[in-house]
Amino acid sequence: MVTATVPTTKELFGIAIGDCARIWRNKVNERLRPLGLSQATWLTLWNLSWFPEGLGQAELAERLGIEGPTLVRLLDRLEKDGLVQRIASVDDRRRKVVVLTESARPLLAQVKKIIAELRMDVMEAIPDEQLAAGLQLLKLVQERLSCAKT
Repeated sequence: MVTATVPTTKELFGIAIGDCARIWRNKVNERLRPLGLSQATWLTLWNLSWFPEGLGQAELAERLGIEGPTLVRLLDRLEKDGLVQRIASVDDRRRKVVVLTESARPLLAQVKKIIAELRMDVMEAIPDEQLAAGLQLLKLVQERLSCAKT
């Protein structure tokens, strides 16, 4: 007979972080599906929206957590759709910088609106103090993870 052990709070916390991120992404994906956007597409546009001057391909791949060749295929599609443009860096002509095109802006506005609606639906009943405490805790966990040995 196998006896189950009760997980510790720390174990449950780690599981909850992963589950929460997965569920959040799935909900965002469901809401963005009518726009014809994959997770990779909307995350790329979302990340680029925070950098009006653009991001280098290596930096963008790191932010997205994907390898360079995967990013290149994704950018090929987005460029073909007229949503991004790759331009040579002013500092190093060999380095490509990815920028949003003007035609991406209306789509991105829809994406941001849909995600803001989900955020409101999920968080409106949670007191600001609890959200602030949760954010502080998550930032501490992020910091500790960044310093953890691999």
